[in-house]
Amino acid sequence: MNKQLLFVKRPTGKAEADTWNLVENPIPEIGDGDILIKQHYISLDPAMRGWMNNAKSYIAPMEIGSVMRAGSVGEVVRSNNKKFKVGDFVAGTGGVQQYTATDGQGYYPVDPKLAPLPTYIGTLGMTGMTAYFGITEVGQIKAGDVVLVSGAAGAVGSVVGQVAKIKGCTVVGIAGGAEKCAYVVNELGFDACIDYKNENVASRFKEECPKGIDVYFDNVGGDILDIALTRLKRHARIVICGAISQYNNKTAVKGPSNYLALLVSRATMQGMVVFDYADRYKEGAMQLGAWMAQGKLKSKEAVYEGIENFPQTFDRLFSGEKLGKLVLKVIED
Repeated sequence: MNKQLLFVKRPTGKAEADTWNLVENPIPEIGDGDILIKQHYISLDPAMRGWMNNAKSYIAPMEIGSVMRAGSVGEVVRSNNKKFKVGDFVAGTGGVQQYTATDGQGYYPVDPKLAPLPTYIGTLGMTGMTAYFGITEVGQIKAGDVVLVSGAAGAVGSVVGQVAKIKGCTVVGIAGGAEKCAYVVNELGFDACIDYKNENVASRFKEECPKGIDVYFDNVGGDILDIALTRLKRHARIVICGAISQYNNKTAVKGPSNYLALLVSRATMQGMVVFDYADRYKEGAMQLGAWMAQGKLKSKEAVYEGIENFPQTFDRLFSGEKLGKLVLKVIED
């Protein structure tokens, strides 16, 4: 049987357990040109909360009754497709279920001998692509830049900061709690980290970025984005990757009141959607993989187990109870 998590209710505010329904159905049959994937791990990302809303976005909203959308990695166990053979490991968007049948479009091969499978939905997957292209292409970093990264202990932010350091930047992170800040500085090599839960963020910005910032990579939105706008250097770049502080709002999203700083600083603020770089994923993965092999880039996955534990694991995205990339193992050994 195939355990599947169905999306059954559009949440208002926080997604509660009744947003989904866990069901069991027969493992799907495959037709000509199809493959059957036994999924090992699925990716949990803040963007999933946005996909639940019935609103215009960069991707169509999920339909009620559909399998919860999610990135995934697993093994091909049946194949009627010449491009894939039984025993291949592939990553794609298989949803929160144990098996998925697909024609293979959007799936790409991965090698568990080179890196653990969860890494392929983390640093070597969409998470890494978001970080890499977001900071290099949208952020346009160059050696000597002062780079500020919110959500610095999270999946994307942790890679963004490390890439910026590799590129010769001074990097200041923002994270919640002393433990996360210590991890960001001592393990990931950021130059400093501001604890937004226990420190005055505006004051600490002035201390750590006395001459201002060249690039702000924003994963959280809200008040921190507003404060960052006051510290921009001339021609600074703001990369809008996410706004996790706003995703569970029951009221309107809080926009920046300091936006005129963009005018004064001749700065830019640009959104980043990873799908825009789909034709360059191989390039990004090869570069990130090379840095990992050289010991310049660290990858951390917080792996939890059990498809039935999806709701409480998903909550960790917003409670902050994790370090690095959040991953759920959905297949039993």
